[in-house]
Amino acid sequence: MATDTLPTKVVAGVTVPDTPLVTKALEFAREHSTDYTYNHINRSLLFGCIIADKLPHTKERDREAHAVAAVLHDLGFPIGHPPHSEVLSQENRFEVDGANAARAFLKREAKAEEWDKHRLQLVWDAIALHTIGSVVFHKEPEVQACSFGIWADFQGPDRIPGNPLTWDEYNAVIKEYPRLGLMKGLKDNMLHLCKTKPETTFDNTVGEWGDRYLDSNEYSRKGRLTQDLLETCDLDEKEPK
Repeated sequence: MATDTLPTKVVAGVTVPDTPLVTKALEFAREHSTDYTYNHINRSLLFGCIIADKLPHTKERDREAHAVAAVLHDLGFPIGHPPHSEVLSQENRFEVDGANAARAFLKREAKAEEWDKHRLQLVWDAIALHTIGSVVFHKEPEVQACSFGIWADFQGPDRIPGNPLTWDEYNAVIKEYPRLGLMKGLKDNMLHLCKTKPETTFDNTVGEWGDRYLDSNEYSRKGRLTQDLLETCDLDEKEPK
């Protein structure tokens, strides 16, 4: 579906895509989210639209792909899932669980003729990379737009270069979708991951939560960092003489 023909709606003063697929994505996210997570993903979409529509390099984008990625970006959060959820794995970091679940959702619910490999990859990348700022903001406009909104919800307007999100815009979105203790919920999810899937947290920011808030007998990255792996597998020392 061409971007310029997308049906839209206005929420908290923000124009967002209103396609059947976005509605299904919202319903799927609601089934797999806590209240605070569901409000967060909605705010992330709204903030992302505000910011991306003001920036020249993200204004022209696949708005439906952006919307679906924003709505489904936290499917990998463990708290709030139904028992024995098919979305969560034991071996993948939460961003990859979310990206895989979003891709499976699109293959199941979207029209194949409208969602080629490239569109699917845009959504996958937007979700899998959304916590890695040094990478994600060099990706395609749809991927950047998704992370702009997510990061704005955690950082607020003042920390966004160029001030593309005003406090009035921010507060209107918060009024529509209150925060409901998002930061406590984030901490609970990060610590749950450290306790239940520690192998997925050693090389990323999730492990920082475990380092700070868990006792060493509960969680430790000692000897598990990328540097540790490289130093203990030093192939130079094994080079034939």
